Amino acid sequence: MPTSDLIQRIDAALPQTQCTRCGYDACLPYAQAIALDNESINRCPPGGEAGIALLAQLTGQAIQPLDPECGSPTSPTVAFIDEEHCIGCTLCIQACPVDAIVGANKQMHTVLANRCTGCDLCLAPCPVDCIQMLPIEREWTGELADQARHHFQQRQQRLSLKHDESGSVAARVLANKPKVSAQADSTTHRKATIADVLAKARARRQS
Repeated sequence: MPTSDLIQRIDAALPQTQCTRCGYDACLPYAQAIALDNESINRCPPGGEAGIALLAQLTGQAIQPLDPECGSPTSPTVAFIDEEHCIGCTLCIQACPVDAIVGANKQMHTVLANRCTGCDLCLAPCPVDCIQMLPIEREWTGELADQARHHFQQRQQRLSLKHDESGSVAARVLANKPKVSAQADSTTHRKATIADVLAKARARRQS
């Protein structure tokens, strides 16, 4: 089988959550590492045991337990933003690999639940901890994986055109980055602005 075909088949077997738990920036780079560098097939928690078994069939590698360094198998979840405490910082929008969060600078954000892959990459950047991952009843199907791959590719294309950056995590952080004036971009002003919005968020929570 040509290597390019093997990469496509491995990528198609991955859940396309783009969660980076495997240690790679997205599902496709992991698929490439498996095909080209004989990377282990047990690094995808969302794929679980079924995913490892499928990858074993494709690659000839032996079935092995999920690598604990990558996390535990996870059931489908969706991000939920507590809109009352959202400060509109856009950091979660920048982190989302599939454009599942909508909003604008200093305006409330919300999650498009039918688009969210449950990757949880939006949790860490949130400065006020107003995002949580909630379990959902839906099954993560091949159709949803295909849609997630399409949304991820669309985002990568926009990043490339808008910022002339690669598809790395750093590039994702640049996505939807608002344009600011020279004054607003100064270190002192940025720190003051962040301190102000955090103080307001804490005051809202205490009240």
